[in-house]
Amino acid sequence: MAHRHAGQMQYVFLDEVQLVPEFQKAVISLFEQDNLDLYLTGSNASLLSGELATLLSGRYVEIAMLPLSFAEYCKLTREAPQQAWPMYFRCGGFPYLPNLAGEDEKRDYLQGIYHTVLLKDIVERHKVQDPFILESILRFLLDNVGNLTTSKKIADSLTSFGRKTTSTTVEKYLRTLEEAFILYRASRYDIQGKQHLKFTGKYYVVDPGIRWLLLGNRGLDIGHVLENLVYLELLRRGFRVFVGKFGDSEVDFVAEKGGRRNYYQVSASILDPATYERELAPLERIRDNYPKYILTLDTLPMEDEGIRQVNLLDFLLS
Repeated sequence: MAHRHAGQMQYVFLDEVQLVPEFQKAVISLFEQDNLDLYLTGSNASLLSGELATLLSGRYVEIAMLPLSFAEYCKLTREAPQQAWPMYFRCGGFPYLPNLAGEDEKRDYLQGIYHTVLLKDIVERHKVQDPFILESILRFLLDNVGNLTTSKKIADSLTSFGRKTTSTTVEKYLRTLEEAFILYRASRYDIQGKQHLKFTGKYYVVDPGIRWLLLGNRGLDIGHVLENLVYLELLRRGFRVFVGKFGDSEVDFVAEKGGRRNYYQVSASILDPATYERELAPLERIRDNYPKYILTLDTLPMEDEGIRQVNLLDFLLS
């Protein structure tokens, strides 16, 4: 370390330090020095696990980062929301994307991010024996964003397509994808029974651009992409997010923070009466006094028995 004057504050930034063998020893030695502010950045949840987390317990602040929110994206591009929305919806919010003009350039950029994280951070770190199965699991989940699933269902589906695997292998690979912050799992919450349900849940991808990269335009299922974006936005706002179960009906999201709770339904449009009734019904059955919202792309906000319909872009920008 460079020479410094006594009492002078120094700032040390270590990026992707978890890739260095026994990095914990260097981190601890730096951490114990006076007048030194230490910053660690990494793309894997294992960065602050095990011995290091124990040694630093209560003496660090963890800041979880996500790609750009829609509000940040609009600020960066200086575009009006309606102008910025189509590209954000399709290609997502990785920070360098607005600097790239063509679709091919954007795809190449996303391809680089994807292969760096998947091949280097997952396959090498976890010594994955079958990268093809790992990518097949990811593609399956990207194609089923917003659908309840289990490791057995994934394993059975892949096996039926000739990619034989087991639920144990699927569970192992799911953990690695979550640790690398590619996938996020929203577990189910029984609103009536007030209990968390362990075995089923939904998976969401860290950025819709990854979904577009791997699935192409086939992956642009509007409802599921919107749901994914709302899930990420709720995480950014500090909520713990669950999939709500109320009897035989489902609420897209139960979001909790600081002892309060919000309920959200997400739909591209509820102008069709049948869709309106389908989205409204689960919220009407919940008799507590927490706020209830239906988020849509419709531009005619309404309110029905305290259930507010909010334009989704307005929600993302609020």
